[in-house]
Amino acid sequence: VPKKLVTTVSGCADDTLAGLVACNPGLRLLQGHRVVLRNDLAAIRGRVAVLSGGGSGHEPAHAGYVGKGMLTGVVAGAVFASPSVGSVLTAIRAVTQAGAAGVLLIVKNYTGDRLNFGMALERARAEGTDVRMVVVGDDCAFTTPGKAGRRGICGTVLIHKVAGALAEAGASLDEIEKKVTAAAKAMGTLGLSLSPCSIPGSKPSFQLAADEMELGLGIHGEAGVRRMKVLPADKAVETMLKHMTDPSNASHLSLTPGSSVVLVVNNLGGLSCLELGIVAGAAVRCLENRGISIARALVGSFMTALEMAGVSLTLMLVDEELVRLIDAKTTAMAWPNLLAGPATTRREEIPAPVEGPRKPQEETGTGPGSARVQRVLERVCSTLLDMQDRLNELDRGAGDGDCGHTHARAAQAIREWMRARPPPAAPAQLLSALADVVLEEMGGSSGVLYGLFLTAAARSLRGRSDYPAWADAMDAGIEAMQRSFPPGLSPGSQTNSCFSQLDSLFAAAQALRPLRSPGANLLQVLAAAVQSAEAAAEATRHMEAAAGRASYVRSSRLEQPDPGAVAVAAVLGAVLE
Repeated sequence: VPKKLVTTVSGCADDTLAGLVACNPGLRLLQGHRVVLRNDLAAIRGRVAVLSGGGSGHEPAHAGYVGKGMLTGVVAGAVFASPSVGSVLTAIRAVTQAGAAGVLLIVKNYTGDRLNFGMALERARAEGTDVRMVVVGDDCAFTTPGKAGRRGICGTVLIHKVAGALAEAGASLDEIEKKVTAAAKAMGTLGLSLSPCSIPGSKPSFQLAADEMELGLGIHGEAGVRRMKVLPADKAVETMLKHMTDPSNASHLSLTPGSSVVLVVNNLGGLSCLELGIVAGAAVRCLENRGISIARALVGSFMTALEMAGVSLTLMLVDEELVRLIDAKTTAMAWPNLLAGPATTRREEIPAPVEGPRKPQEETGTGPGSARVQRVLERVCSTLLDMQDRLNELDRGAGDGDCGHTHARAAQAIREWMRARPPPAAPAQLLSALADVVLEEMGGSSGVLYGLFLTAAARSLRGRSDYPAWADAMDAGIEAMQRSFPPGLSPGSQTNSCFSQLDSLFAAAQALRPLRSPGANLLQVLAAAVQSAEAAAEATRHMEAAAGRASYVRSSRLEQPDPGAVAVAAVLGAVLE
């Protein structure tokens, strides 16, 4: 059974509502019921009250949409279970006694919800209350019509917003019912999942292979219409939109070039925000390519399925009035506070500031020839690319497992830089140019530290290229790195895969000191420097981290050399080959 952070399995639906109300001064619980209402019920006198609800597990739906300009209240059931008739009826009575001019129930098209809300509606009508019910069925998954009709999923949130805005503006129950019904018919939603979900205390509702995704599943983990191999985000979005708008699909949404839509990119619960942003961009791009205008785009978690790693796309065809209703102000905590305006991938970029002219560097040293420099750098790049997986594996024990990726980015960037122009032969210009490349392209702390080292070393080499100059340059680079370290750190502290670069560099610098002596044997000294760097990298296996990500990891997990130190040793070895 998957782990859940709950107090009790039986009380989780009540506990989540209690937490929401505790943190939101605009909400109140209805005593004795799993019902959340606006705290200013007096403000709805003479206006239509809008109620909704359903099973828990879809948070922030439904209670997150209670507020001025949206829902008056919601009725929650247990996880993935419809609320009781008694609680729905009590909520209707509460808003009626507050002076509501009629009540609209917005219900997702599931049998349990229709039965329980429908029964409460009949009993309220018997008491003389003017109650209507709009059933939302926006699911575009099924290609052939079923007896139960289309399921109600994330598009319901847009209906909450339209109905709430109309009610706040003082519209009559007849007008709200008519406009909301029309909006619900001009809407479609489709889900895609990479993983199942599980009710607290239960096993997952279904299984997906590691290389599978499921199209068209419901928000309770119900089966979809197709399983397929995992696709890249842009291809997955194209597949979803094609299915949603396919005329041969009985539940399709008719979408023609020139149409204007509101787009909702909904996290089904467990998708990372990074992935959600990628999907959102792909959806806007795909719709634009079809000639569709995206009047508004909402991206976030609106109606989830517990921890399901997946996404749904909702499209609502809109006119100017519907857009105004979507834009209308609301205090509902889960409705995004967005600047009103269309979505597009064609926004003009802000021009980057123009860098001022650089002072030309006067170089008197000769240095190695450009062709030789290119050969050495190519060896370094090949070495880093070949050991990408090994560095990532070493980094997983102490951090985020990206050390190999970071160094591979630097290698690729240096290769592209060399293709664009011959590398300068003068040592100072060479190291300064390499510093610019890694600072711009490598990223992470490693990129900054390499940039510091190379920049300081280049400054030390200006006008020089003799053997002692290289030893001085190593020391200057190391001193620049140390100035950026947290207080108290020194070589041997083995911090993490970025700071630990210093361990290998410091050992190599010590071995390069004989270059300052007349008659030093260059090859012997360089070979000793590489051996010292390799030994220092291996020694990090037995050090306890003092700072960086690795300092938060139990030392028992760090019985391996640090990837940053290993990478530096490998670079020095490639230079010597």
